[in-house]
Amino acid sequence: MKLVTIYPYQVGLKFKDGNYCQTLTEGKHWLWPSESVKVYDLTKDFVPPCELNILTADLAFQRLVDIVEIRDNEIALQYLNGNFRKVLTPGRYAFWKSVMAYEHRIINLDDYEIAADIDRKILQRSDVSAYMRVFVVEFYEEGLLYLSGKLVKQLGPGVYYYWKNEQPIAVLKTDLRHQLMEISGQEILTKDKAAIRINFYAQYKIVDLQKAVVETKELVKQLYIVIQLAIREYVGTMTLDELLANKESVAPFILKDVAEKAVGMGATVSDCGIRDIILPGDVKDIMNQVLVAEKKAQANIITRREETASTRSLLNTAKLMEENEMLFKLKEMEYVEKIAEKINSISVSGGGQLVEQLRQIFTVQK
Repeated sequence: MKLVTIYPYQVGLKFKDGNYCQTLTEGKHWLWPSESVKVYDLTKDFVPPCELNILTADLAFQRLVDIVEIRDNEIALQYLNGNFRKVLTPGRYAFWKSVMAYEHRIINLDDYEIAADIDRKILQRSDVSAYMRVFVVEFYEEGLLYLSGKLVKQLGPGVYYYWKNEQPIAVLKTDLRHQLMEISGQEILTKDKAAIRINFYAQYKIVDLQKAVVETKELVKQLYIVIQLAIREYVGTMTLDELLANKESVAPFILKDVAEKAVGMGATVSDCGIRDIILPGDVKDIMNQVLVAEKKAQANIITRREETASTRSLLNTAKLMEENEMLFKLKEMEYVEKIAEKINSISVSGGGQLVEQLRQIFTVQK
């Protein structure tokens, strides 16, 4: 025989001829040669030396352990002394009762939603995140949650955690900010058969997520076509000159025309307008020629107006000089001064007759 001592916070499992036969607690125990003891520390995890069902058939062993059973569609969150420790997968586990304060929370993965009282910091651990699906809805977005192809609810901005199971889960997200749509290079015939190209823009925003995502397929594409057709309809009723002169009138018509259709698709169009009107090369040349001719005509009018004003001014000056001999003399001196600026010397002959001669030249003969 041999003596085995089981110390405090230990448990021994006795085997006879390799088969479990008894649980030994603290104290001294004698063993026969065919018997052996496997000693366990109560502060450590218990790893069964044989089938657990064999051990739990012994009432003495049952009183020392907590049995945790986890089914195929479940996991367990294990806490030790109030702190999260690890995830337990499906199976049957035994944990010593006496020293370590274990707590186990069984999670049914068929319930896709995660309870609000589970700390979100735990969900970020790698061993837990393997059993989750995470969806992020940004602050400028809204989302729709689908479970097995069925709409469950609408999601606002935030981070959403769901347990991973066989049910497919999807979150469809939509940007709720104002967005810009470019409608470029639209070739349109005006009322007078001028072929032009128009670059157009529109600003839209999604206001009804249910209509925009669920009831409308390819919202952006459909909205593009609605605006495109409205542009063609309106421009086709105007001549080229009318369009160029009143292109600002296009935007109000388009906004009014597409407003109801856009709301039906879950969106609103808040602004739009023509960026560019591109003319064919020959039309552009003709219009340039017209513009040059108009500018020349305007320049001629201005020149004639200035000539008329200048002539009228000369006439007024002549009348004053005729009526006032002193003014005439001053004008003569002004001319002489201007001539003197251009030459080194000047000689004047004739005495007082010079002024009289000049006066006769500028005086209208009656």
